[in-house]
Amino acid sequence: MASERAVGLDAPDDLVAPPAGMHGDRGPLFRLIRNQKLAFLVVGVLNTGIGFGFYTLFLAAGLPYLAALVVAHVCAVLCAFVLYRNFVFVVRGHVLRDLARFELVYLASLGTNLVLLPFLVEVVGLGPLLGQAVVTFLTTLISWFGHRHFSFRRASRPSHDAAIPGGHR
Repeated sequence: MASERAVGLDAPDDLVAPPAGMHGDRGPLFRLIRNQKLAFLVVGVLNTGIGFGFYTLFLAAGLPYLAALVVAHVCAVLCAFVLYRNFVFVVRGHVLRDLARFELVYLASLGTNLVLLPFLVEVVGLGPLLGQAVVTFLTTLISWFGHRHFSFRRASRPSHDAAIPGGHR
């Protein structure tokens, strides 16, 4: 079905669909960036910078690097949730369920981060900021695929015929 295809930058508004089963109106960012996948990536890059900024701030405040990572994680996840939900995919309802699913994706990233960052700092000898920059690449990939397939996903709406046993009236 044409309205279900995600198409390029030159497509009419009614032919662009959210990626991977996400449902909802296009967010305000879509007015500037005509491709919702690209808007998703722009918000991800912005939030990665915000998260890295929080991490740097908490390190500068004297927190140990792993404590700074956990506190920065909480701040960055809440910020990312608001940005994605309000500027990329304007989904309605299910705020707590969406936030829980969103956080599950980020917990997978945090777990990866909590394993790799000490390895890079303690074993490889990188500084905490450089180590975090290296880990960010991998955790960005985890987040991208997790959010595409899970975070804001809504159940597909069955067609009228599919809702009727046997497919007919």
